[in-house]
Amino acid sequence: MTEVVGYHAHVYFDPATRPVAEKLRDTIAGRFTVRMGGFSDEPIGPHPISQFNVIFQAEEFQNIVPWLMLNREGLDVLVHPLTDSSYDDHGKNALWLGTPVPIRFEKLSRPGYPGNLLPTASAQPA
Repeated sequence: MTEVVGYHAHVYFDPATRPVAEKLRDTIAGRFTVRMGGFSDEPIGPHPISQFNVIFQAEEFQNIVPWLMLNREGLDVLVHPLTDSSYDDHGKNALWLGTPVPIRFEKLSRPGYPGNLLPTASAQPA
C-alpha cells in the first residue's frame, strides 16, 4: 500500500461562477483545518480550466469531503490523495464531485509533489 500524506480538493470554476467559488473558498477556509491555494484563472499544471485548491491532512478528509458533497454550490470538484504518484492520484485514485474535467496528464512532469503542495500540521481554520 502507498502512504497517503494528505489530499487536495480542486474546485473548478469559470468567469460566471467565480463569485460562487470565492464565497465557497472563504467558507472552507473559515470552517476547516486546511491550507488554501490561490485562484488560478488560467490553466495550470494538469488542470485545464480555472480552479483553486484546498490542501488538507488525511484526518480532515472525513470532515471536508462530505461537507463538499452537499455544499459545493454546483461547482465541479476533484479530490485526490497525495502519494508518491501524482499520475495515479489525478487519475485512477481520484474522486469527482460533479462532472469530471479532462485532466492534462502530460503536464505532470514528475511523480511526486513539491513541498508547497503538501499539507502542514500548522493549518488552522480562520
